[in-house]
Amino acid sequence: MSRPHADLSADSDLTSFDLDGDTLREECGVFGIFGHPDASAIVALGLHALQHRGQEAAGIVSFDGEAHVFHSERRPGLVGDSFSDAATIERLKGRAAIGHVRYSTTGGTILRNVQPLFAELAGGGLAVAHNGNLTNALSIRRDLVRDGAITQSTSDTEVILHLAARSRKPRIIQRFIDALQAIQGAYALVALTNKKLIGARDPLGIRPLVLGELDGRYLLASETCALDIIGARYVRDIENGEIVVISEEGIESIRFADAQPMRPCIFEYIYFARPDSVVNGKSVYGVRKAIGHELAREARAEADVVVPVPDSGVPAALGYSQETGIPFEMGIIRNHYVGRTFIQPTQSVRELGVRMKHSANRAAVAGKRIVLVDDSLVRGTTSVKIVRMMREAGAAEVHFRIASPPITHPDFYGIDTPEREKLLAATHDLEGMRQYIGADSLAFLSIPGLYRAMGEEERNGACPQYTDHCFTGEYPTGLTDLTIASPRQMAMLAEAD
Repeated sequence: MSRPHADLSADSDLTSFDLDGDTLREECGVFGIFGHPDASAIVALGLHALQHRGQEAAGIVSFDGEAHVFHSERRPGLVGDSFSDAATIERLKGRAAIGHVRYSTTGGTILRNVQPLFAELAGGGLAVAHNGNLTNALSIRRDLVRDGAITQSTSDTEVILHLAARSRKPRIIQRFIDALQAIQGAYALVALTNKKLIGARDPLGIRPLVLGELDGRYLLASETCALDIIGARYVRDIENGEIVVISEEGIESIRFADAQPMRPCIFEYIYFARPDSVVNGKSVYGVRKAIGHELAREARAEADVVVPVPDSGVPAALGYSQETGIPFEMGIIRNHYVGRTFIQPTQSVRELGVRMKHSANRAAVAGKRIVLVDDSLVRGTTSVKIVRMMREAGAAEVHFRIASPPITHPDFYGIDTPEREKLLAATHDLEGMRQYIGADSLAFLSIPGLYRAMGEEERNGACPQYTDHCFTGEYPTGLTDLTIASPRQMAMLAEAD
């Protein structure tokens, strides 16, 4: 049965069929390298591998040691659209560089919010790129502006630059530590000075950051897949509450926060990270297949074929198929060559183009009882479209299986989630959700099942091993800004990065 909830009809236009339109969104990826003759080219390649973490904008800042100047290129769009030509890379001179790919949470991407952000401090220039979201950025920004600070963006990352600039410590790294000790929330940072590449990870390790090595030079990246694309060697994960400082003298590790158990974001394993990445020592692909096995044990359906919702549902669907013995079929085909700017001038053309990106493989589903496996269910509007597409292709029954627990709470750590009243699982019970999406049956992975798939025996309620607040409502940090703004105002006033 359904409980009262916000009107979802605005999101339910069946003429706009995009399976990516009702998913959780990660806001960015970061990459940096120090001391390499092709630093900016290496960063551009690393950002290509991290493109799945943000497609709205990309930027690179380099430091030219010969001219003693920072160079910056920040542009909206994909990495390949901005950083594939030799002329652009040539302008980014220097042996050290950092880069960023971004997904904006509200409105369009504006250039002033594209990272890395740069500022001249008393001790020299500082460029910062940030993955995550600060949950006290609005409070800090309000105090800074009251004291006369002039802000240039609506990004919470700029707060870090202001805090570092206002520190009275003599060295930039000390100023940077002062800034980190004043903020709360989730973050993985790469920063660049005229002498150092700096990496930092929040005290709970919510956002990922890894250290690699290429040709004897150290680099930092959001995921190991960015190391693989350039042939770099994985060294280790940056620890929670750790700063690493890379310079010509080598690498130095500094702890800026008290040691405490790590709580990495569980959605890195469910959805965000690339399947070929290893996050905190766990293969993302292996975890997702294990999730599929657990889902099959908990919620087996009598069916003829298992069909993944591409692309993120594929590993879990494979695990579900292997566990049940039900054949795996690609019942939905994704066209990877459809751009975001396809012109749809009239209603009739829009209706013709709704399946350009995803279409049913009628031969695989017609007359079949199918199990659809998706990674998560957010608003549910896309699930309605998927079920309808399968029925129109001739599926006899459609059994929906979700490879994660119900999402009942919004995120404040860098995941673009709607307000709670727009989360389907927060406003409907299981039967109400099934009726809403039109499936013959619906089931989610349980929280204990998710932890088993992660290789944990159980979830310790007093000290969970992962950040799983979207399922439990247990937020691991303070949420200071919630006292001065609504979740939507938080997104509008300080876009997550």
